[in-house]
Amino acid sequence: MAEQTAPPVIRDDRARAKPDAAVVRDALGVGVAVGLSGFAFGVTSAGAGLTLAQTCVLSLLVFTGASQFALVGALAAGGNPFTAAAGAFFLGTRNAFYGLRLSQLLALPKAVRPFAAHWVIDETTAVALAQPSRRAARLGFTLTGLTLYVLWNLTTFLGGLGAEAIGDTAAWGLDAAGPAVFLALLAPMLKSATERATAGIAVLLGLGLLPVLPAGVPVLAAAFAAPLVLWFQGRRMSRDVRDEDLR
Repeated sequence: MAEQTAPPVIRDDRARAKPDAAVVRDALGVGVAVGLSGFAFGVTSAGAGLTLAQTCVLSLLVFTGASQFALVGALAAGGNPFTAAAGAFFLGTRNAFYGLRLSQLLALPKAVRPFAAHWVIDETTAVALAQPSRRAARLGFTLTGLTLYVLWNLTTFLGGLGAEAIGDTAAWGLDAAGPAVFLALLAPMLKSATERATAGIAVLLGLGLLPVLPAGVPVLAAAFAAPLVLWFQGRRMSRDVRDEDLR
């Protein structure tokens, strides 16, 4: 928690230099690997009943994979469009916190910031924060964002086009492609016991409430996993401090 609320570290160009080739390699590696998963989104969106045009516009304007998968997943399950949109919006709010950190790290000109904000997602943030200098962070952020945006939208189009050609995606099992990709992206990020506990409780809440709540609502309910884990941690730390004082 302290890591999330601490002020971002501002690096200057006097920091340890990193070759541009290494930054480009990191950015392209992330951009290509994640950008290709747009195929899965295109297929999943078509399976949820969205047209090819709707699918492509969603990728062009929303451009945050988890939120897009959440939206079409809820729609595919028969959820209310407003509930599905609320779940997608909730997942997308994390990008606002990324923006707070990146705004000071990148220090982009004001005229550029509205356009750069569209590329503030998990992958661009991770590449930018991993760089040792502001110049390298800007290069990593820009190249990752550009590569991802182009590939994600291209593969979204191709995936949606292919799904229309093969017909019923559920018959091929392609409706599971979106959740599978999302889990594959999420799993490596769960490094601490707290993160794993939060993810596990979120899964239990989401799956457990599926039979009793409308489609899309369990995703929102799963968000209560985070405050629940933090509350439990706070109680345990308070108990440990109290026991230490009594010794």
